[in-house]
Amino acid sequence: MPLRSMTGFGRYQQDDADMVQTWEIRSVNSRFLDLKWKLPPQARNMEARFEKIVRRFASRGRVEISLNLQLQSAARASFDADQANAMLDALKAFASSRGDIFTVNYMALMHQSALWTSAQDEDDEALFTALADGLEAALSDWNESREVEAQALAADLEARFSRMAAWVSAIEERAPEIKAARFEQVRERLSAMLADMGSELDENRFLQEMVIMADKLDVSEELTRLHSHLVRLASLMESGDDAGRKLDFTLQESFREINTCGNKIQDQQVSRIVVDCKNELEKCREQVQNLE
Repeated sequence: MPLRSMTGFGRYQQDDADMVQTWEIRSVNSRFLDLKWKLPPQARNMEARFEKIVRRFASRGRVEISLNLQLQSAARASFDADQANAMLDALKAFASSRGDIFTVNYMALMHQSALWTSAQDEDDEALFTALADGLEAALSDWNESREVEAQALAADLEARFSRMAAWVSAIEERAPEIKAARFEQVRERLSAMLADMGSELDENRFLQEMVIMADKLDVSEELTRLHSHLVRLASLMESGDDAGRKLDFTLQESFREINTCGNKIQDQQVSRIVVDCKNELEKCREQVQNLE
């Protein structure tokens, strides 16, 4: 499955001897698939069947789907004039009882779904088949636009992942130097303090303390996991299968690891790298919120 954005637009129009159908689809990001329909009276009883089609093309997003339908043949649908007359008579009597003048709004009357019936079976399979084909064509056009936008997002994200991988390698290279410098600094301070007190440094005790400090300064596991997460992010971009959710989760895990590195290694150079990584991860999370 290709990588897709949740933001997109699709359109399809067909004009033939039987009808003119125009489908339009607009979508924005959402945690779940949220469908909003705008269908004409002749197609409202088909909404549940249309939804099954949409779910083959999308899994997330707030999707607005509208259909403009003009039937060219009276065989497709008929207007219930008797019901309309009864409705108008009732409204006229109601207006008269209130002392109001009743004026017919025929355009409003045309939009009353109860006044329209199919001249064939209630579902009208021929009409449904034609409309379903049109909907699928509009959905295909919509998916194409979402894939184009996703490609732009993917290019930006991959560049950010590459930068972060270089920064993680820089931390990995710098960490042993920081550890060695910290050991030497502690040794010098302890030696100076003990000299002032007329004592000597106990090497064995010092080594025990260094083991404890080494464990506190060790970020090898965090860096290994960070490298793994960055590789995972790149592979998710290629797979496209539910990429948005998986990318968001992996970015959260990456943020946790880089934050731990910053807390363990108190170094000005590393701190700058950690801040840069956090900024990039936050920007990446904003981007992936748009991916399906």
